[in-house]
Amino acid sequence: MTDAAFAVHPTPVGDALLVVTETGLIHLDILERPVDIAVADLALSLGAPPDHDPGATAAIAGELDAYFAGRLREFQAPIDWLLAPAGFAREALRAVCKVPYGEVATYGEIAIAAGSPRAHRAVGSACARTPISIVVPAHRVVRSDGSIGEYGGHPERKRFLLDLESSPASGRV
Repeated sequence: MTDAAFAVHPTPVGDALLVVTETGLIHLDILERPVDIAVADLALSLGAPPDHDPGATAAIAGELDAYFAGRLREFQAPIDWLLAPAGFAREALRAVCKVPYGEVATYGEIAIAAGSPRAHRAVGSACARTPISIVVPAHRVVRSDGSIGEYGGHPERKRFLLDLESSPASGRV
């Protein structure tokens, strides 16, 4: 059982369900269903329902606000990898975290960085299943032909995030 707290925080791409533990951010997802259903599903993975506590998620909420305002390039919130898939998928997500703000890497490049050069499809699966979107910047991973891909069925969100990071307002020249 993991003690966790959650809150819902508005972002330009939709309401984000933020869940933290003592270790760090364990879940960040843009809600596509009622929050009570999403929290009940998380309770199964966590072993207990998280407590509603906006104060516990205030730091990551503040970082998200700064990111979307173009003032934050690198999240400082620690990550709790407990809900991330184990093995290569987790290593792939850790490699994704090293893709710099405003840049992209291909699924193949991430596979190489994670230690399995031919596992580009597994990288795609890991990115699609990350329990921590935006902070784990799966939006920065693109296909080898440069196309952006589906981003969990929401390519418009991925395009928004990539455009945000490449805009002059975000400090990029």
